[in-house]
Amino acid sequence: MVDDDLELERELGNATIVYDDPDEGAVEKTVPNEHVAYFQDHWIIKTDEDDQGHDIVRRIPSGRVHYVERSVEQFEDEVETLVDRVQSFASNLQTKIPVGGDSDERSEQREPHRIDVGSGAIDERDEPDR
Repeated sequence: MVDDDLELERELGNATIVYDDPDEGAVEKTVPNEHVAYFQDHWIIKTDEDDQGHDIVRRIPSGRVHYVERSVEQFEDEVETLVDRVQSFASNLQTKIPVGGDSDERSEQREPHRIDVGSGAIDERDEPDR
C-alpha cells in the first residue's frame, strides 16, 4: 500500500480524491500530495509498488472525479506553481506551433465565399479573377 511516511505528509500535505469506481461506486482516497497528479485529462494516483519497486498508479478519467482536495502550506505557493506550469506549457507549445509571423499568406485578408442558398449558384462577387 502507499507508504505512510509521517514526515513526508507533514512537509507536502495530503490530497483526497473522490471518484466513481465501476465496481465500488463512490470511492474516497487520501494519499500524500506527491502521489496524485493531473495529466492528459486524467487524475493519476499512486496506489502501490510492485516487487521491483516500480510505482503502480491508477488513471481516473476526469469525468469520474467529483473533487480533489489538497492541504497545502501556502495557497499562494500552490497557485504560483500552477501559473509557472501553465506558462511553461504555453512556451513549449509556442515553440511547436508557430504563432503569428510575417507570412503573406497569413496576413492576406480574404472575403467569405458566398453561395446563393436559393439557387446554389456562386455569387458573382466570389468568381475568381481569370
